[in-house]
Amino acid sequence: MTLSNRKLPERPTATVVHPDIKDALAQFLEPLCGTSVSVSYGAAIRHFVHWLSVRRIPLRDVDISTVDCFAKHKCSYSRYRPEPLLNREYISRVRRFVRFLEDQGYVQVPQEIEGLTAHLSSYRERLSLLGYHPCAHRVLYSGAEHFAAWLRVSRLAWEDINEDAVARFVSHDCQCGLWRKTGELATTGKQKRRRGALRFLSYLKAEAALQPSILGNPEPDIVKAYRFWLKQHCGASDTTVDGYLGEMSRWLSILGEEPSAYTPRAIRDIVLQQSADRKPASIRKTATVLRSFLRFLAASNQCSPALMQAVPVSRIPRLAGLPRYAPAATIEKIIDACSTGSPVELRDRAIITLLARLGLRAGDIRAMRLGDIDWPNGLLKVHGKGRRSVILPLPQDAGDAILDFLDRGRPLATNDYLFICASAPYFGLGASCTVADIVSRVLARAGITGVPTGAHMSRHSLATALLRRGGSLETVGTVLRHKSPETTAIYAKVDVDMLMRVAQPWPEARSC
Repeated sequence: MTLSNRKLPERPTATVVHPDIKDALAQFLEPLCGTSVSVSYGAAIRHFVHWLSVRRIPLRDVDISTVDCFAKHKCSYSRYRPEPLLNREYISRVRRFVRFLEDQGYVQVPQEIEGLTAHLSSYRERLSLLGYHPCAHRVLYSGAEHFAAWLRVSRLAWEDINEDAVARFVSHDCQCGLWRKTGELATTGKQKRRRGALRFLSYLKAEAALQPSILGNPEPDIVKAYRFWLKQHCGASDTTVDGYLGEMSRWLSILGEEPSAYTPRAIRDIVLQQSADRKPASIRKTATVLRSFLRFLAASNQCSPALMQAVPVSRIPRLAGLPRYAPAATIEKIIDACSTGSPVELRDRAIITLLARLGLRAGDIRAMRLGDIDWPNGLLKVHGKGRRSVILPLPQDAGDAILDFLDRGRPLATNDYLFICASAPYFGLGASCTVADIVSRVLARAGITGVPTGAHMSRHSLATALLRRGGSLETVGTVLRHKSPETTAIYAKVDVDMLMRVAQPWPEARSC
């Protein structure tokens, strides 16, 4: 039971002297002597020490809940006033004093949480070795330090340090007693807190300081089996597997982990009974993942194949839209607009040229390795969807752009990704949307408007240009590495000359 939940004893007539806490008070105020804040800190902490003495609260029982009780007490002491207790900064000074008591050993904290704080120094060194920019280094370390302080204030046990704890940390009203923390949360504060906490936990997991189960609930056996089935039997990429399992986590607890208990109504309700703010594409993804999961269960004889028929079908009109493309002249203008004055611009030019000449996907760009280029033969190995790899000829201008980037733009890095982040640590591009951001940034720098944005625009543009130069749909499908001819059929609508040859004349109106 915490102090905030138990009834405090009545105030006695005589006070109790705490020599240890008076010594601690002198140590805490000594560095502040002669500064503008020494008086304000001294007043707040002496008020707190006097309250502890009057309430007969032992030093070993002092924690954050003690400060909460102090902030709420109705002060009637002759030497102190109750008004400062309403001041947030006044109470923050007391919290910092309590943290000082913990640091100096006057107040004992759980050994595990105290040990967690000891990892902060090695974490700081790790960030420095990775070469983080000073600003990023400061933000990440500050988030880790804040998370460690919050864990100590919250008195969480090791088994309680999980994703739920991170969520509570992200939204907590700061009372951690750090000097730079005021409790006010900026607009981006939650994102910084989450990133700092998760990075620190990942570091602890890598260093075996925390068990993997501490970072989250263990994955159920049925989820592990489904993950293996997606990768080994369906050939799904890691990105696809993570997306499917992320969607599956939304409704698996509703269905349960016992497939024999699944009913058609429960399966149908998973798709139909969703929140109104979900978009149609998200609802279709729910149906797709649920159907895939039931197919896995049926293949492993855990449920009847007939259950797949219970998943509602959302009809998508095929070939309903037109591919969003840019004219060939505009594509050349975009390539010519790519500057080469900085490493980032060299990298962006190489990416834009590859997208335009080979019609690659954003995921293809992300997956490229240094060893995928056969320079003597002018070939490029592309790792496409479904873990299918093909060998493509490397155009001259694309090869020159890559070589220029490798020679003058790509920093030294331990990983072998062809395209990496522009600032340390030099990891590969984080996601496919990063490539789309590069395309949008190039268009903005060049002042080109009225053009579809995103990496797929170049792919549509290449297919359209091939058709208008007389290429067949089979040729387009081969260049774009389509698995099915039905995927290529959408480009038939942009071949105006072919449509004019096959179009039938409009029948004349019959006479009355």
